[in-house]
Amino acid sequence: MHRINRLIISLLTTAGLALMSAGGLHGAWDRVVADRLETERMKNVVVRAQAAERPALQPVSAVRTAAETAAPMPEPASTPTPTPPPVPELEVYAAPVTNPALDDIRETTISGGMRIKNQTAYYVDIGALLNEGPGLTLPQGEPQILIIHTHASEAYTQAGLDRYVASDSYRTEDTQFNIVRIGDELTEILTQAGLNVIHDRGIYDYPSYTGSYTRSGEAVEQYLDSFPSIRMVLDIHRDALGSEGVVYKTMAEEDGTVASQVMLLVGTDESGLPHPNWRGNLALALYLQSAVVGANPTLMRPVELVSQRYNQHLTPGSLIVEVGSSGNTLREALSAVRLFGNAIAPALLALVETDAE
Repeated sequence: MHRINRLIISLLTTAGLALMSAGGLHGAWDRVVADRLETERMKNVVVRAQAAERPALQPVSAVRTAAETAAPMPEPASTPTPTPPPVPELEVYAAPVTNPALDDIRETTISGGMRIKNQTAYYVDIGALLNEGPGLTLPQGEPQILIIHTHASEAYTQAGLDRYVASDSYRTEDTQFNIVRIGDELTEILTQAGLNVIHDRGIYDYPSYTGSYTRSGEAVEQYLDSFPSIRMVLDIHRDALGSEGVVYKTMAEEDGTVASQVMLLVGTDESGLPHPNWRGNLALALYLQSAVVGANPTLMRPVELVSQRYNQHLTPGSLIVEVGSSGNTLREALSAVRLFGNAIAPALLALVETDAE
């Protein structure tokens, strides 16, 4: 299996619950997660407990260095199980083959609000979907949200002190400067708000970009097997806009901040691959879009509805989140994800199940 060791699926036993009571909730949470994930997987995983109930946690293990990510992970000794046919790649969002040093970078602000850029033949009633609501709840006391990066090496325009060793145009395996850093920021914001988040910091588009959705999809399935409480999967990317030496950086027009824009992308079954619950994902996207637009009117681009499903069939509550574009700087993207995270956190907390439920 591509650089992913199998997750060891286990259940919390009576002894494990007693351990949580005797040894303290902070240590027990780490031990429970460690027991349910293999050692190699833990190199890439940060688990954050609910801030309202647990002390702030340190990462379960150290961040993998660029040298570690450069070496392919060993294949499992056992014969791998058959995998489904590869899901179509998000090629339209792949970084163009350009020379960043020569690119003409231009600012643009894409009018968003409560609009959908519908690239399918499906009719969508925004009002009806907003009235229906997101159609999911988040459980208490267990992992609720998985943050993952199918194209983790995606990076931004180098500027100031944010310099990295590039693996390709606007790409690096250094997690301090690629899209994983954006996932770190969002994980911290949602955790501090009181949500339970697992952040997979693994690199699924290296050494081969082709097949990255298959690899990240296998990881999502294994997380869902080990943690069936997960109700949302956010696949965080950065966009790429432009061609022939012109690269566009999306810019929000919010007072007091310099930030890129953010876009939510929703896949459907129009490509012919089964995805019966895509309308629920679209309803969730509009629910979050409404929360962000209410706080930051220019931060969001239109929700994009596309034919491909991009692993979003694996669970309800799956979305792609595009933070900025290749023309943006890391600082602009970090500002954007902070605005985005602080706006969606209350909306997500409103979905947490109460004791009565």
